[in-house]
Formats: sequence, C-alpha cells, structure tokens
Amino acid sequence: MKKLLVVVDMQKDFVDGALANFEAQKMVGSLVDYVIAWLDQGNEVVYTMDTHDSTYLSTQEGKRLPVEHCIQNSDGWQLIEPLQSVLKECKKFEKPTFGSIELAQYCIGYDEITFCGVCTDICVISNAMLVKAFNPQARIVILEDLCAGVSVESHQTALQAMRNCQMDVMYC
Repeated sequence: MKKLLVVVDMQKDFVDGALANFEAQKMVGSLVDYVIAWLDQGNEVVYTMDTHDSTYLSTQEGKRLPVEHCIQNSDGWQLIEPLQSVLKECKKFEKPTFGSIELAQYCIGYDEITFCGVCTDICVISNAMLVKAFNPQARIVILEDLCAGVSVESHQTALQAMRNCQMDVMYC
C-alpha cells in the first residue's frame, strides 16, 4: 500500500505569528512526533506552505483577510522551528491560495493520503477535497487531533464536511 502524509501550512504565522492559533500551538509536539514516526516507518511525507508576496493585500484573499501573513521568505513564512529539520528532505508545495493543484496531481497513485496541519476549515479541507477529486479511489484520512481550525466550531464543521465527502476522520 502506497501511503503519503501531507503536513499543511505548519508555518510560524499560523502557529504563533500574525494569525496565531492557540489550538495549533497545543498540538505542535504531537504533530512533530507523528511526522517523525511516519518517516521512521519508511513512509513519505510532503508539506505545503502558504506563500504570498508583497501584493497580498490587493488580492481577493487579502481584501477579505487584511492581515499580511506568510509573505515569502519572511520569518512568519518559515516552517515552525521543530519541523524545519524534520521536513528538510521532504517535498514542498508552495501555494498562493488555499489548495494546491500541484499537490493533488502529485497524490495520484497513492492508496492512502493522510492530512494534518492548519487550518482545518480553510487549507486542510481545500487540499483534502482537491486530492479526493484527483484520486477518488484513495483513502483520505484526516487526523482530527493533529489539525487546528480558525475556531473550535469551524474545525468541527470542516471535519463533518470531510466525513460527508467519504473521508475518514480519526485520532492519530
């Protein structure tokens, strides 16, 4: 069985920076341990990075969320410290929007794709839906306790939406 772990947007701005999230901060240690264990089992890990440029505030997203974040090469754009060395050999997908078509295409041929990261209700769900569309027979797993949403309520709503789309939501 060909398995893949996707770590979504575990960047400084989403954990303790411009869009800091207490729920994300609480799960960092467990997420890092899970990624290390996954790699130790010989499985592949890839990760996404929300990537904006200096024109962010003039984009549609920037007008609706007028908080500069994840500006390419800024400190807030970087992966959180504990993941920097863990993921340095893993494939990276920079994305200027919520979901990555490049990631979805990359996932074709995998039997099982597991997701963790932030934000459950924006980028995790967007990427999981794209991957499901490009690889409809694959098992998609969402690690509920290794994802964090903008709010606890929106996290739960996104998890239910993914369950409704035939994804398995589970604890790690």
